[in-house]
Amino acid sequence: MRKVSKWVGLFLSALLLSGCGSATTPEIIMPKEPLQPSVTSQETDNSDISQENSTAQGSGTSSPSGESSQPAPPQTSSGNSYTVYLITMDLADSYWQSIDQGCQSAVSELGNITYKWIGPDSHDDALQSACIDQAVSDGADAILIAANSPEGINASLQAASEAGCKIVYVDSAASFDCVSALATDNEAAGATAAESMKEALGAKGITSGTIGVMGVTTDTSSCMARKIGFRSAFEGTDFVLADTVYMQDDVANVKNAVSLGLENGYVGFLGTNEGTSVAIGEAVKEAGTESTIVGFDTSDAMLSLVSEGIVYATMQQNPKTMGHDGLAIAVSTLEGTYTEINTKTDTGVTVITKDAM
Repeated sequence: MRKVSKWVGLFLSALLLSGCGSATTPEIIMPKEPLQPSVTSQETDNSDISQENSTAQGSGTSSPSGESSQPAPPQTSSGNSYTVYLITMDLADSYWQSIDQGCQSAVSELGNITYKWIGPDSHDDALQSACIDQAVSDGADAILIAANSPEGINASLQAASEAGCKIVYVDSAASFDCVSALATDNEAAGATAAESMKEALGAKGITSGTIGVMGVTTDTSSCMARKIGFRSAFEGTDFVLADTVYMQDDVANVKNAVSLGLENGYVGFLGTNEGTSVAIGEAVKEAGTESTIVGFDTSDAMLSLVSEGIVYATMQQNPKTMGHDGLAIAVSTLEGTYTEINTKTDTGVTVITKDAM
């Protein structure tokens, strides 16, 4: 390996210090680009692993506007060369594409990095584990990964670690040790969503009633944490939160639950990710009625529902920051200038409402 300039470590030390801690009350802003999750299911087969590779070396692209507070470091044209993989839950969602964009920005700033983004065709532990194994086989020095579940990919992560790979989590962490985890503080984000719900209901003079809660699966740790934060924020109020309904791989599960909730006079609904949030909004729209809906993420479909007034508010995450700062941390670790383990960085949320559009 060739020697990399030592500014990387200094830059990352400052970055970690500024990024840690609880999120402050978010400013209401518009997102720069839409995010659109999707959930599918396929049988385990290594041939089903999709890839999308990109390599950048020293082109000098600046940090994503509005998401990373750090100044762009100088380009590096010499030094050690490293191979870094990003592995997401799938490749279809524009949310993951935003993380990839953040990674590419950091690659352009650092130089001498071979960067590849791969992922399975569906949210599946076995398929994602195969992606990890592939990255190790291809000589990855570091892996950034959005873990599909807390435990299901740990065996492959352990094998990667034993092979010398540095593990950095983005968006969603497994329980296996890592260098750092960069993600939304999802419990805090759930509480922020609850405050938005209370604000909207209060404006209507509604101080009690039942609120529906929609999740993805019980294995999706980020959405489970949002649900916990949301429920906790309603403790001590006169509102009742219904049992969580999980979409699994069928949007009809959410739409049917919303229809039943409307029949029973529910005063509001929470969607813990883009898919459930859009399904709630569409169900309410199709019913020709109105309800107070708060959701997550900012796909075109979600923003359209907000602009129409069907969804009151949606929580925007900062995926580019996760990718940009996560890759920079991985490289700093490979350089030996960052030696901490299991650190956590909250990348925060912003609240999007119709009034801000």
